[in-house]
Amino acid sequence: MKIARKYGPIAAAFVAALAVTTSYAQSPTPGYNTKIPEQILTPDKVESSIGTLNFADGVPTAETAGKIYDYLDTLRGVEVFLNFMPAASLEALRMGNAEMGATKANQALIFDQLLDSNPLLLTGNTDTVYCSVFLDLETDGPTVVEVPPGTGPGTVNDAFFRFVIDMGAPGPDQGKGGKYLIVPADYKGDLPKDKSEGGDYYVARSPSHVNWLILRGFLVDGKPDAASKLFREGLKVYPLAKKSNPPKMEFLDGSKVAFNTVHANTFEFYKELDHVIQKEPIDLFDPELRGLAAGIGIRKGRSFAPDDRMTKILTDAVGIGNATARSIAFHNRDPRSPLYPNSQWRSGFVGSDYRWIDLDGVSGRNKDARTNFFYMATVNTPAMAAKLIGKGSQYALITADATGNAFDGAKTYRLNVPSNPPAKDFWSVVLYDPQTRSELQTSQPFPSRNSKRDKLVANADGSVDLYFGPKAPAGKDSNWIETVPGKGWFSLLRLYGPLEPWFDKTWRPGEIEEVR
Repeated sequence: MKIARKYGPIAAAFVAALAVTTSYAQSPTPGYNTKIPEQILTPDKVESSIGTLNFADGVPTAETAGKIYDYLDTLRGVEVFLNFMPAASLEALRMGNAEMGATKANQALIFDQLLDSNPLLLTGNTDTVYCSVFLDLETDGPTVVEVPPGTGPGTVNDAFFRFVIDMGAPGPDQGKGGKYLIVPADYKGDLPKDKSEGGDYYVARSPSHVNWLILRGFLVDGKPDAASKLFREGLKVYPLAKKSNPPKMEFLDGSKVAFNTVHANTFEFYKELDHVIQKEPIDLFDPELRGLAAGIGIRKGRSFAPDDRMTKILTDAVGIGNATARSIAFHNRDPRSPLYPNSQWRSGFVGSDYRWIDLDGVSGRNKDARTNFFYMATVNTPAMAAKLIGKGSQYALITADATGNAFDGAKTYRLNVPSNPPAKDFWSVVLYDPQTRSELQTSQPFPSRNSKRDKLVANADGSVDLYFGPKAPAGKDSNWIETVPGKGWFSLLRLYGPLEPWFDKTWRPGEIEEVR
């Protein structure tokens, strides 16, 4: 107090600080001239989840350093699996198209008789005619896509499964048909005018060379014929440079054929990713992601050739990554995942954003939400996440029964779909295999029921009961979807042309309950 009165508060503070410093000097940490805060020191032994870590005066022993590098490489291998899954998934789709003979932009894979359970395709639907085309902007340059009037939801995604542009009903042509021009992001040449400037094309730029065009055509009178004809006669894809003499379209039917479009969950995953990184422009992925891949030996312009140690580590890492993705997909812990209180129905777009940017504007990208989607599904478009009354589609995922138990293919379950489902076009329920995340393979080629295609028997109140089990309950064949004893399953409810009661949740599906 005398110091403060004589010299002021600043001097008093200085003296107090000096006293603290002096106290440290009076009891130094052994080996030091001063007292060292405990929180910055490393003890000689640390017990951790990866075992005992040993240090000599803060320096890891050679054994500990080796253990840490193994852990670091494993950690990076897991992160590469989770972060690059969208790229590997789109690459697997490209490889599947190529397996069927569709290797050029004028070669379309079409499902004339719908997508049955023979092809492996992540949670594909049995309700629309798919038409799949892969563009290669590196080979063809700016590429024209002409979609015919009446095209249902269509989308172009880049090689990292990012949205480029919608076509058809949710696109700028609004289902009236039109010409689209997909242009490499770095293209410097002359281009025709965009529609907004009075031109003939809806112009979109893509950061990748490979792009996936996926179109859907609606059933007419419950049949795929009209949609198949629509695409076969009206879809055209060709390089802008060949617009005066475009190559003839070729259509390859993918219905009833067994082929794979699902990325690997083994070491092969890293080879799939390596092909993408070698093929695509270097800036398709940001430096952080490129660095992550480089950390396990995947670098543009270099061969991916891990030694025995790294191969063993990455084999372990992809196993952990796969288990992580499956945990997120089947046991999602995000409180926003359930669509309703005390319900097993869940959202595919947790956070309701197609970029998985949390809408609080602060949190950034929700990587678990992105993994949740891409491990189970394909096609990325705002139309699937946004509220579009009477347009596009909405989805509800369910992986457990009303009691929270996983579905057992040996048991029988019932789902009540209340009356007046909020779907302008139609609704459907499809069953999937938890291993492949593709349609469940049974004696039924289409493991689904569709409100327009199938003759469903309604209850007196207008609701519909669907049954799932190895055998149809007596008199319920028309409302029954077969399951397989010894196999699990999960399901998606789809509403095409969703209406307001879906979004305000005044209408909700029943829970799936075991029939005892």
